[in-house]
Amino acid sequence: MKHRYLPMTDQDREEMLATVGVEKMEDLFADIPAELRYKGALPMSEALDEAALLKHMKQLAEKNADFETHTSFLGAGIYDHQIPVVIHHLLSRSEFYTAYTPYQPEISQGELQAIFEFQSYICELTGMKVANASMYDGATALAEAGAMAAAHTKRQRIVVSRAVHPEARAVLRTTARGLGLEVAEVGFDAGGVTDLVALAEAVDGDTAAVIVQSPNFFGCIEDLRAIEPIAHRHKGLLVAGVNPLSLGLLESPGRMGADIVVGDAQPLGVSASLGGPTCGFFAVTEALMRRMPGRIVGQTVDRDGKRGFVLTLQAREQHIRREKATSNICSNQALLALCASIYLSVMGKTGLPEMGRLNVQKAHYAAALADQSGKLATAFSAPFFNEFVLKLPEKVDVGRVNRELLQMGFIGGYDLGADYPELKGHLLVAVTERRTKAEIDRFIKRLEAAL
Repeated sequence: MKHRYLPMTDQDREEMLATVGVEKMEDLFADIPAELRYKGALPMSEALDEAALLKHMKQLAEKNADFETHTSFLGAGIYDHQIPVVIHHLLSRSEFYTAYTPYQPEISQGELQAIFEFQSYICELTGMKVANASMYDGATALAEAGAMAAAHTKRQRIVVSRAVHPEARAVLRTTARGLGLEVAEVGFDAGGVTDLVALAEAVDGDTAAVIVQSPNFFGCIEDLRAIEPIAHRHKGLLVAGVNPLSLGLLESPGRMGADIVVGDAQPLGVSASLGGPTCGFFAVTEALMRRMPGRIVGQTVDRDGKRGFVLTLQAREQHIRREKATSNICSNQALLALCASIYLSVMGKTGLPEMGRLNVQKAHYAAALADQSGKLATAFSAPFFNEFVLKLPEKVDVGRVNRELLQMGFIGGYDLGADYPELKGHLLVAVTERRTKAEIDRFIKRLEAAL
């Protein structure tokens, strides 16, 4: 038996047509020239019953190469990390997954508390004083950081390292174009990190901010202590993009002089979901708190002295002052921020560093194995976290290699030639805690075979 999915009968349709004053459905499109209208029926199946539809959708889904069917060594911003089962269990509570903007704190205390805890975790990780209630993703967070730095310093020039994620730099340029800001890019050195000499030459009295990412797009760890005085020499701001998982091991950027810290929370228990959505975070020093985009949940007490939570400093948002707002960001990824909060609470102070160590150790094992192969070589010498760059032999087509790896059951690395012409023939490889020694050994062996 075929089931109807839309609660509409033929009588319903006739009544609606009569109400609007036409005889048949086609009359609704009479103003569209006949030569522009699609002729015939669309190339799609007949109506399917529930069982047939589920089977059809399953067959379509099986065409995807996902983390369950393939072993992934692809990172570049989205990573295959272990997701504790408790996360999906708690996210499935209707109080969270149906929650809307908590404008009325008296009926939104649970949602507000969850966001407040996310902010608190981000401050602990980054070493900053204040964090907001999340951003759309890491790329928009970085672009907002550049815009905020320009507004705060009243300067029009932003200097960004080319070792920052290419997509984040693209979003930054788009944002800057609308605000009339100049974006200057600084290259990277032979070690795979920002060229400090070129950076020092690029920063001047018109620079609003220096933006770097550590670990950067190549997985290399930047020397923020050396970059900090360069950024601040002319009273500009230092913006640091970070992988939050790495902060279980590395010194927090706040302790190294960063003014704004941004990033993507995807490594903290957020499913890759074939590319998104993710959740961005944004943290600042106390001096920049009132200019921070997005929302902030604050802790207070009611008239009886009972702990409570509210949206605070809302004058930053467009729904209060509109044209005077600091940003057009007025929403957040609260459900995914909750993922990160649950992940961090489950991992705790000992679990997070251990997870970071596993990423470092496994990535370094894979890199050493590649170097021993005779056909592959790591391209950069700087210390790295869980990603590294491999240089393939001359004239090897990275796209072909990745296609062959896919047939062997592996999702290969990212082709850096797509964004860096000088790195044609280079592969960005990610190794997370989920990869076993056997998987790493097989991957390097299959990669060699595909060359």
